[in-house]
Amino acid sequence: MAQQNLGYDDTPFIPGSPWRVHDSTRRQPRIVIPGTACGSKSPGIAPSDAIVLFDGTDLSKWESLDGAAAKWKVKGGYMEVDPSSGNIRTKESLGDCQIHLEWAAPDVIEGESQGRGNSGVFLMCRYEIQVLDCWNNPTYADGTTAALYGEYPPLVNACRRPGEWQTYDIVWVAPRFKGTELASPARVTLFHNGIVVHHDQVLFAPTGHRAILKYEAHPPEEPLMLQDHRNPVRFRNIWYRPLKGYDE
Repeated sequence: MAQQNLGYDDTPFIPGSPWRVHDSTRRQPRIVIPGTACGSKSPGIAPSDAIVLFDGTDLSKWESLDGAAAKWKVKGGYMEVDPSSGNIRTKESLGDCQIHLEWAAPDVIEGESQGRGNSGVFLMCRYEIQVLDCWNNPTYADGTTAALYGEYPPLVNACRRPGEWQTYDIVWVAPRFKGTELASPARVTLFHNGIVVHHDQVLFAPTGHRAILKYEAHPPEEPLMLQDHRNPVRFRNIWYRPLKGYDE
């Protein structure tokens, strides 16, 4: 059976493109099998083309900041901050990407404001998305759960109760530099528990505490870092997908 014509060869060219509108010879998008959402007890399943950074079994893809083995606890399919053991980072470096991770604050409530279920997700080890238990726990707005710390509060507070698993889905566009000069700043879109809390937000600097920092040139790909803020926050099902153009 002959394949039907899938497009046209007599239409105008798309501006700046070698392809015609509805071009019959244009390559089909590659197929990716979608993942599944996480449940209250079980983690989600990553898409077929995702690079898994933590599958619940070990920390072989992570290290301490001094390059030594990561010292966080692994049990029950998740990793847990081992207070005072220090931040950990991926051995792999990430550039523009989609990142998924699931986290849970301790179910036993201790502390308040910044002292309750505090951790952080640092893109490129320097741009922080805040992890914090803000279920009935007010704090300064640009330090609340899912804030771009020190810069932008989330559009809404989408927190679940302490102890319940929560999701961050991040679309990250790394900054670009020309030599030592900033060519374009970092941008981030963030879904917290499926709700958009930042939409293509431009970051004006790397993360600072009680300070405003300045961009300094760094490589286009750097590790992902998780923060030890002395609270036993849990993480599971961490994966990413490099973001590449259609024709790359």
